Amino acid sequence: MDTAAIVKGLATQGAASAHAPPPAAPDADRSARIEAFVHRHFTWPGTLHLHRAAVGFDILRAPVNVLLSPVLVLVRLLAWVCGKLRLTRPARWLQRRRLLLRTAVSARVEAAILTELLGVPLANGDAVPDRAALGRAILAAPHLREAIRQRGSVAGAQAMADRITGALGDYTGTRSAMAEFTVALLTLAVGGVVFQALTPGMMSMAPGVAEAVSHGAAVSGFPLGETLGGVWYGVFPVGPSPALVAGVLAGLMVLGAVVAAFAGILADPVQTRLGLHRRRLMRLFATIDAETAGATGKDFVAHEHLLARVFDLMDTVLSVFRAFRG
Repeated sequence: MDTAAIVKGLATQGAASAHAPPPAAPDADRSARIEAFVHRHFTWPGTLHLHRAAVGFDILRAPVNVLLSPVLVLVRLLAWVCGKLRLTRPARWLQRRRLLLRTAVSARVEAAILTELLGVPLANGDAVPDRAALGRAILAAPHLREAIRQRGSVAGAQAMADRITGALGDYTGTRSAMAEFTVALLTLAVGGVVFQALTPGMMSMAPGVAEAVSHGAAVSGFPLGETLGGVWYGVFPVGPSPALVAGVLAGLMVLGAVVAAFAGILADPVQTRLGLHRRRLMRLFATIDAETAGATGKDFVAHEHLLARVFDLMDTVLSVFRAFRG
């Protein structure tokens, strides 16, 4: 069923709604339901089950999202600047841009939020629908009929559904940012233990890995054997070539992006323990409540992308400093 048919059907129910019971008040137990939702999906074994969906094309989507995430931050900053300059239309247009690829894990989270927290039934049962199908399900939800009728037109109802699905997309997009943050922490740990160096990202780790590869290759190829080779190159170290450093950097970036596809397995339980998942969902529902009430100016703001970019900045600064020092 398309949007026009849904809205027309609701319009014909307008007269009957006068004799219908008043709409139910907002759930007083939403906080408890969110707590149960977080525990069910974002702790073990729930997050392990959730990330089964990452086996497949998510491994390819993850590197693309890592590259797109800084662009998303720039677009959001431009939207903020336009808003401060009272350029409302450009600010709203920039705010609505969905740059990150929708992963299978994100799609499952969105479907679970709609069905378990918003009470929106999905037509395909356990199948994961696309965003257009989510929008149609929102427009067909019985408890949202009054909000849809108040829009007064097909375009208005569709805009409301689009903004709700957009908020869901921004919410699940924070998973990509937190995955990058988790990979950055793992990189820091590996760099500290293995290289005794500060490595907040792959750029700062690549020279150390390339140096180890170059040293290992030189020792194994030493004409008088590896033992004497280790002694020789311990006194006269061999440095990696720029091509080797570039190749190692590319490999580390791909590896980091693949790890990011499954980083939520570690990050979700920690965020649950810290209450981050609960607070993020409460922010999401504040946006959805404002939307269904007719207040269209409240967007879901994802601060997590800025956190990931702090590590990118540290990584770049350290790499430049070491390059000039070397």
